[in-house]
Amino acid sequence: MTSPQPVVVITGASSGIGRATAQAYARRGARLVLASRSRAALETVAQECRALGGEAMVVPTDVSHEGELRALAAAAVAEYGRIDVWVGNAGVFSYGAFEQIPSRTFRQIIETNLMGQISGARAVLPYFRRQGNGALVLVASLYSRVSSPLIAPYVTSKWGLLGFAEVLRAELRGSGIRVRVILPSTIDTPIYQNSANITGRQVHALPPAVSPGHVARAIMRAPHRRRFATSVGQVQRSVIVLHRSSPRVWDAVTRFAKDKLELRGGSARLSDGTVFEPRPEAQPVTGGWRAPGLRLAVLTLIAAAAGLVVAGRRTETR
Repeated sequence: MTSPQPVVVITGASSGIGRATAQAYARRGARLVLASRSRAALETVAQECRALGGEAMVVPTDVSHEGELRALAAAAVAEYGRIDVWVGNAGVFSYGAFEQIPSRTFRQIIETNLMGQISGARAVLPYFRRQGNGALVLVASLYSRVSSPLIAPYVTSKWGLLGFAEVLRAELRGSGIRVRVILPSTIDTPIYQNSANITGRQVHALPPAVSPGHVARAIMRAPHRRRFATSVGQVQRSVIVLHRSSPRVWDAVTRFAKDKLELRGGSARLSDGTVFEPRPEAQPVTGGWRAPGLRLAVLTLIAAAAGLVVAGRRTETR
């Protein structure tokens, strides 16, 4: 007798990484519980998943409300009897200098990206405890380990999420419950088009952008690996050492990248994006940001920055 397919709850399932992860699990025949703020968007994704061979139910959920996450976990268990994997993925983004970002925008990003993950853990852990097992997979970011100007709420939320996950890992060691963190770099999703933007400039994803499918595969593998944190996007991951070794150079490089690569090309109207309200329709898996030619430009920028660090150290030792 074959064992039943895993029950997987995915927040932020209506676009980008969440939608790609739902599709990937569906191809394996998983029983999916899909969550985001828009029922119509979720129904689109659920139909895709059923066509790919999975089961799928939808539970409209705003992760910034703890009670809705408790209801999500309860609905999953009521339908399938258990939860095997909880993928905390919902997230929103903004661009703007800290002093210009409205307090309500900053707070909502923290409520979604950080408190939504914390509340998700509170909701699912009692069921994992009862089962004696389960995997909590939290989608954090490269920005859990580095920083960049003009995205203070996002960086704050992702640094906090990694710290929370590390505490939870230690507290749950030996319980049969696994905590895993995924650290994507720039991923080719619509989060940039959907970001709040008070800069007045056009937003572009920082190249090179990685396929959401790569993140989906990392999420699916994470519960079965011993590794606590998995990075996705090796080119940008290489800059972590620069951030640690030379903050002055890092600040110069990120200011340049923000001005010349991320915020360029004409004016843009001020927008709250999807920080407060979702798009009613499902958003695509990809955002159209992959441009192979820019990969070399980014590598050149990283190499130049590394050269500056080496030159600076040589000067200091003379």
